[in-house]
Amino acid sequence: MNSTPPTAAPDWERHRAFLAVVREGSLSAAARALSVAQPTVRRRIEDLEREHGVVLFMRSPAGLLPTAIALELAAHVDAMAKAAQSFARAASAEAGAATGTVRITASEVVGVEVLPAMLADLQRLHPGLIVELGLNNSRENLLEREADIAIRMVRPSQDALVARHIGAIRVGFHARRDYLDRHGHPQTIEDVARLGLIGFETETPGVRTLRAKGLSFGPGDFIFRTDSDLGQLAAIRAGIGIGVCHVALAAREPDLVRVLPDAFEMAFETWVVAHENMRHVRRVRLVMDRLIAGLTTYAS
Repeated sequence: MNSTPPTAAPDWERHRAFLAVVREGSLSAAARALSVAQPTVRRRIEDLEREHGVVLFMRSPAGLLPTAIALELAAHVDAMAKAAQSFARAASAEAGAATGTVRITASEVVGVEVLPAMLADLQRLHPGLIVELGLNNSRENLLEREADIAIRMVRPSQDALVARHIGAIRVGFHARRDYLDRHGHPQTIEDVARLGLIGFETETPGVRTLRAKGLSFGPGDFIFRTDSDLGQLAAIRAGIGIGVCHVALAAREPDLVRVLPDAFEMAFETWVVAHENMRHVRRVRLVMDRLIAGLTTYAS
């Protein structure tokens, strides 16, 4: 790398273009993500390479591959992007105002199927609130302010976080009523696999938890496979087979039937979590209180 420091302040638009190409894998996809023209992205990447005297990307049949130095730099630019997003949220309103932006991170199913109704009620009361919702089964880092509030099914251990336990979200086997009418109602866990099981493609923490409970199913046992929890839920609703979903969620839908409730159930202890410095910000407190109340009802 060129050891001569640049004479001008870093151009954030160049860094945004660089990070977009790393994430998207091509100039055209990065241009779409940034809502700019492809030649603009190319020029910004070329300017960045010339400024620092490095090659950032290599062409391949799969698209643009970041070089080793690009991967190292991407971590720093990613941190810059998160800091900029956190700054924008913090500056969106005064700490005592019921307006401004709050970012929540939650799993796919909780974020799509459970939270929107709660947030709609809240925003009717406080129309100045803006909610960002990150759907992510991995955990965004609250200490680094990647989100303001997180819904977690693992108790946080960091001292700087404030966590409110809302109870346990139970999951179990479910299927459409007409699917069971056609194929029969299973009497044992072994029957579930025989009648048609919806499951995963790859090993995940959730899958390892199932294995610890004695369910030794693998991809070869499934008639429908996806690692997306929303994909599995959609397959259950479509009548493809028997799958695992939230008991409370299925109870809302008359067409879904609980299968073998006495033989299989898992309970995921759940917390609403925020950074301790953010709980006194009114917009964050309003959202957190609403989620605690709504999720406590959902879990119970």
